Amino acid sequence: MSEFLTTKQVQELLQVDRTTIYRMINDGRLTGVKVGQQWRFARTEIQTILEGESTSGKANQPDVTPEILPTHCVQVIQDVFAEVAEVGAITTHLNGDPITQSSNCTLFCQLIRATDSGNLACKASWQKLAATPEINADKFFTCHAGLQYSRAGIRVSEHISSILVAGQYYTQAPDPDEEAQRIHTLARKHGISPDALLEASAALPVLDPRLQQKIGRWLLRVAQTFGDIGRERAELMGRLQKIAEMSKFDLMA
Repeated sequence: MSEFLTTKQVQELLQVDRTTIYRMINDGRLTGVKVGQQWRFARTEIQTILEGESTSGKANQPDVTPEILPTHCVQVIQDVFAEVAEVGAITTHLNGDPITQSSNCTLFCQLIRATDSGNLACKASWQKLAATPEINADKFFTCHAGLQYSRAGIRVSEHISSILVAGQYYTQAPDPDEEAQRIHTLARKHGISPDALLEASAALPVLDPRLQQKIGRWLLRVAQTFGDIGRERAELMGRLQKIAEMSKFDLMA
């Protein structure tokens, strides 16, 4: 028996279409080798997916949320979004716990999150964002550090179960005296050098009106893409679970 499978054979085993196979290759869920114009896949990898991911896979995959959102794939998309939009970005659970690493993080926020109290304050801000009933992506909020944020809900199943946050900017230039006073207060609260935090604040971006108008639409589209990815993965794992259950019956027969 060949140690490599064709695309068609993998489709039949995983019960997915050809487009899904290519998506799995692109986002790293599946590894293939191209021979000429044809893809080949190691039989052992497919067996691992069928035998392991459908049963004990969740325990071995810390990068998967309870909604089966593949973090390795989400992180790449989030990084690109943050760079194009010129903002910081992060994806979190509704309780404020991060799912991804922060993308395009400013030095100002790095200094705050490097402290235990600052990190907890950021998580509390994300939790407050998630708990706000109105989930419109074009609405701006203010975090504990005085910076502006927007967010969009990620819907993998029927309900919103996580959020994509874009922030670490101002929507208008702050008053220099007020900003200096606020930053000194933040520095004392979190045990950060006031001079270092004040210097880092000078590099905080002021989101121009053009980006302010677009950020909500972009944020919503990316969040919808994350939901699509999560649902596709959930459907695949559901099929794998059924295959695993059928395989058990076949072995017992």
